[in-house]
Amino acid sequence: MDAFLSRTYYINGGYDNREGMTRLDEKMKHIEGVSKASRIFYLSVPQEALVDVACNIGDKAQAPQGWTRIIVEKPFGFNSYSSHQLTQSLLSKFEERQIYRIDHMLGRNLIENLTVLRFSNLVFEPLWNRTYIRNVQVIVSESVAQTAKYSDGYGIIRDIFHSHILQTIALLTMEPPISLDGEDIRNEKVKVLRSTRRLDPADAILGQYKSSSGDKNEAILNSVGPTYCAAALYIDNARWDGVPFLVRVGTGLIKHRVEIRVQFRHVPGNIYRDNIGINIDLGTNELILRDEPDEAILVKINNKVPGLGLQLDASELNLLYKDRHVLVFLNFVPTHSYEHLIHDVIDGDNHLFMRSDEVAAAWNILSPVLDEIDKHHTAPELYEFGGRGPVGAYYLWAKHGVPWADD
Repeated sequence: MDAFLSRTYYINGGYDNREGMTRLDEKMKHIEGVSKASRIFYLSVPQEALVDVACNIGDKAQAPQGWTRIIVEKPFGFNSYSSHQLTQSLLSKFEERQIYRIDHMLGRNLIENLTVLRFSNLVFEPLWNRTYIRNVQVIVSESVAQTAKYSDGYGIIRDIFHSHILQTIALLTMEPPISLDGEDIRNEKVKVLRSTRRLDPADAILGQYKSSSGDKNEAILNSVGPTYCAAALYIDNARWDGVPFLVRVGTGLIKHRVEIRVQFRHVPGNIYRDNIGINIDLGTNELILRDEPDEAILVKINNKVPGLGLQLDASELNLLYKDRHVLVFLNFVPTHSYEHLIHDVIDGDNHLFMRSDEVAAAWNILSPVLDEIDKHHTAPELYEFGGRGPVGAYYLWAKHGVPWADD
């Protein structure tokens, strides 16, 4: 730690202080000497200061010999227009390959494993289409203990849905890239995002948790944006036409979990239908990719219950990471997803970072709902803090013929 601290420095300069940025550049040149050194700038600054800081770096502090990369934190704008203005400002000083828009939730193991699971296992890729998949559910549920604080005025749609949710769906549904190169992967992701139907406000349920004390409800409602969003998305391409992608993302809920559930279609003419039970949905095969609370891959299959008679039961093939990789976990030094992503920036691996055209395509998907909120001041449905979320979400699932997946 002492060795690390001996190589850290602090220079005081305002957000739009060109003189301060010049002093920073001079300090770095002194440290670098004659070496061919590269520079990474992590712009952990308020959104309103982002353009000034980035432009001053672009003008005064780029590496004279090596490469320069800047890391920008979400949210990437407030809507399509503000995001476009921000993108134009960044591109006026930097090339696209220098810009890394970071979302720490994309540094999770689950996200990195999506493409591995799909493209390195023959058992999944042939089934990965509308012929076999009935629906997909993406769930990000934060319990009372895990509840995060969202920026005033942004809310959960702009903070999580725009980046994490849509990036997860893009990685889950994209066509096979020609290589693992970041640009090849981002090319496929943007195709999926541009094929995704704009979100109809009628297919989105907004919610906001309320205090158990009635007199605080109004204060909460006026101080933050939506804390819950359930939505039905559709991808209008040959692979996914007609398959509903149901999203549930919320905070202040009863259960903490982050998972993707891929529900397959019923077996045509299933001769065991009468042996499954009254609810045929209970016999639906399902692939569950779970990140929290315990990282796991689960596959639901139908299996004969031991004993006399012929009764079927839905069983889970369970790959629990902490059991399967026990030696790795015993010797594992916990790392944060930020470490994973910053390591990618150092390596120049940009496949988990949104490109400018991805950002624009994502805002285009969400614009109808955001416009409805802004123009008509749509009030979110209140739900109990520590509850299951808005009741409207259950009706949304029923509207699209999707069984509500819950433990």
